[in-house]
Amino acid sequence: MAWQVIFFYFYFYSVAASNQFHYSILEEMKLNFIIGNVAEDLGLNSNELNTRKLRIVSQNRNYFNISLENGNLYVSDRIDREEICGSEQKCFLDLEILAENPVNVYSVKVEIQDINDNSPHFSKDTFNVEMSEYALPGARFVLGNAQDPDIGTNSLKTYNLSPNPHFTLVEKSESGKKYPELLLLQPLDREKQQKYELILTAFDGGKPVKTGTAMIKIVVQDFNDNYPVFSQETYKVNLNENLPIGFLVLHLNASDKDEGSYAEITYSFSHIPKNARQVFSMDPETGVIKTIGELDFEATQSYEMTVEAADGGGLVAQCTVLIQIVDVNDNAPEIMLASLSTPIPEDSAPGTLVALISVKDLDSGKYGEVTCRITNTAALKLIPSSNNYYKLETAGPLDRETNSTYNITIIAEDEGSPPMVTKKMIYITISDVNDNPPVFDKSIYVSYIPEHTPAGTSVHSVHASDPDDKENAQIVYSIVNTNIDNIPVSSFISINSMTGVIYAQRSFDYEQLREFQFQVMAKDSGSPPLSSNVTVRICIIDKNDNAPKILYPSPDTEGSALFEFIPHSAEKGYLVTKVIAVDADSGHNAWLSYHLLQVPDPSLFTIGQQTGEIRIGRDLPDTESLRQKIVVLVKDNGVPSLSATVTLNLVVAENFQQFEPEIKRQPSHSDTASNTTFYLVIAIALISILFIVIVLATIIYKCHKTNTPTSFEALSRNVYPQFTLGCPSEISDGSLPFPFSYDVCVTLDSKQNEIAYLKPVQNVPTDNLIDTGDSAAGPDSTQANLSTISIVQVWKTEIKLISYIHFVN
Repeated sequence: MAWQVIFFYFYFYSVAASNQFHYSILEEMKLNFIIGNVAEDLGLNSNELNTRKLRIVSQNRNYFNISLENGNLYVSDRIDREEICGSEQKCFLDLEILAENPVNVYSVKVEIQDINDNSPHFSKDTFNVEMSEYALPGARFVLGNAQDPDIGTNSLKTYNLSPNPHFTLVEKSESGKKYPELLLLQPLDREKQQKYELILTAFDGGKPVKTGTAMIKIVVQDFNDNYPVFSQETYKVNLNENLPIGFLVLHLNASDKDEGSYAEITYSFSHIPKNARQVFSMDPETGVIKTIGELDFEATQSYEMTVEAADGGGLVAQCTVLIQIVDVNDNAPEIMLASLSTPIPEDSAPGTLVALISVKDLDSGKYGEVTCRITNTAALKLIPSSNNYYKLETAGPLDRETNSTYNITIIAEDEGSPPMVTKKMIYITISDVNDNPPVFDKSIYVSYIPEHTPAGTSVHSVHASDPDDKENAQIVYSIVNTNIDNIPVSSFISINSMTGVIYAQRSFDYEQLREFQFQVMAKDSGSPPLSSNVTVRICIIDKNDNAPKILYPSPDTEGSALFEFIPHSAEKGYLVTKVIAVDADSGHNAWLSYHLLQVPDPSLFTIGQQTGEIRIGRDLPDTESLRQKIVVLVKDNGVPSLSATVTLNLVVAENFQQFEPEIKRQPSHSDTASNTTFYLVIAIALISILFIVIVLATIIYKCHKTNTPTSFEALSRNVYPQFTLGCPSEISDGSLPFPFSYDVCVTLDSKQNEIAYLKPVQNVPTDNLIDTGDSAAGPDSTQANLSTISIVQVWKTEIKLISYIHFVN
């Protein structure tokens, strides 16, 4: 509209101390009309608009908006001054503009200027006036006044009456309002004219002028010379806004000195605001005003009404009723989130802004004073800001692994009695940062695998957990590059980087490698990544894959080496010889037992199952010579059992001369006889040296082990020696899975049991020792399988070799 543009004016000023700005605008401006540039008024350049994020956070934000591109404040909804402020002379809309980074709240007042957009209007389309024909010239008749919601020059200015010789119009001013009254100029004659119809026009002062009309119907009656009279011209009433519907507001009473029908008074609202029609009602006969709707101080603080009292003769009197609404604490505080930042990184510094909260109460006075707090939490704090704003900030360091979410309850409470309380929930999440390294389930992993396990077999698995989230908790496993006997560990095992499953890269042989260990690294996928290591120990479990090996007598020996001489004087229990065997396996798989497999006369010879000693079982027969060929079986304790055999020729004779023909009957080669003698001499020398070394080593070892329990002490306790484990014991198939080595301790009497004691394995905790005293084989079996050699046997061997050399020569 061109005239709006002509009369529109705009001005701006700022108060630096209070961050307040003042704009002025005409009502009913078109949508998107630019009021002013807030960014320029705040001193912000175009580069700061995106970071400061200007926006309106007040209750009146529906009427205006701010462009984030250029900072213009523009109209976003229809603005009707009369609807917003009613009859108020000054009409302001208070805005609060929020700027972030840093946070500031600016108060803006927008003054709404009035335009002449409303025409005057009467409360009635027709005013019925009854006049007595005896009314004297100069008599006045009150008419209903017109209302114009505009203000200033745009409001009601004057009235006009259509021309008539009997009547004219006069204006009466009261409380700044103009009331039209009908003035009688000439006496009336009912017999000449009983009715008159006049047009009453109301004019405002706007440009162009707007008008409103009503019709005045005058009926000439008989004489009624007294008007109703109210007890007072203005009635003032104060009402609490929480009064119930049907509450008696006021009882009006007008009196009339006339009698009869001229004294019968009826009451009605001559003028009542539109919003008051929904709240108040009047009884036309009694003049009682009651509430028919709810009172709300925040919606309307006062009502002004004109009440008309008319008698039966048509005479009318008017009074003004002013109703003031008193505020009570009937509005709970309102909590609004101006900004909310979630999720928050767990490494946020103390004092980080989480949310900006606005708290208001529509009540007035102390009822509108609000205090705000949050539920008890050590992680967040609420700090008061300006203009009923609060900052929700971090109070200290955050830890997502301890608490990943916070349900914050904001509690706003006014100063009423009793106070009204509002609660609002805020859900805040904490985002993860990579601040936790992976943690393995165990401090060390130990796995037992049987030897000869095929390559590619899963031998163990490791698992690490990371309390972080998403990629920060995604773990990749790898083997730390190390060497085992100068061979990379990757040649022995591999690991699945995602699952942590460890696979064998080769088949292991217990007799070559009994255990090894390596480091596994678990690394997360964070930035930067965090990692941790753990030791994995692989122990190889022995299988019974080696048959016993007979050391003496050697199964490969030819000729006289397989003959054993027995004198006729030998008695029952005489030690003929001793079979010595060893087993490369370990544990139960290396426990050996000796048996006579083939023997012509089972009662003549016996063999110790644990010792391998062959003795005479009964007295020898009285024969000049006797030859016995026996086969000895040596088998281990594995499942299935493995065995070896050796054949012995036992010759009973009176002396070596009788023994010689038996030896000579064996096939021999003349070209090797001399070499055999030479080798036998060397063998005797080596055996003698070996004997001396064994005795010296035994003495030195006994002196060194003075303070250490020996196998003799174990024997005195009637228990087996304790075996030292290389890996913690896990028995799966009945065999001992641990490795051990042993030395030999001999006795001077071959009838006594040899005792074997084990070499301790270095760096093994004592709680891994196992007492094998309850094993099924018994002490003799253990001692026999430890492959002991007695000094007597060495001497006997030397004697036999010397005798053999003598016969050969």
